[in-house]
Amino acid sequence: MMTNINFPELKEKFEIQAYRNIKNMDRNLHTPFSGCPKKHPHDKNRIILVADPFADNTFYYEFRGEDITCAEELASITDIHGNAVPMVRIWVKKQSIAVQCTPFIVDTITRC
Repeated sequence: MMTNINFPELKEKFEIQAYRNIKNMDRNLHTPFSGCPKKHPHDKNRIILVADPFADNTFYYEFRGEDITCAEELASITDIHGNAVPMVRIWVKKQSIAVQCTPFIVDTITRC
């Protein structure tokens, strides 16, 4: 079992601008990503989106704020201890440069 890795923590409320016209979002120009939003620890113009915040083996995305066209709030998820986190779906412009990061503990990875 992999131990939990600490992701950058949200120190203050993360405001999400929800748009009501998501149904008309052009999928030829945008791609949706879902997860728990976190503020970037060093760059206020970037956000981090943790795919599954309660999973032992998860990953996160990093996006520039200017590449996000809109966002919609999803239902919050709760762990077995009652800790809840907000979830969102963001729509990112295609051809934007983003980062997908999968943290791991070196001892647990099988080498090739």
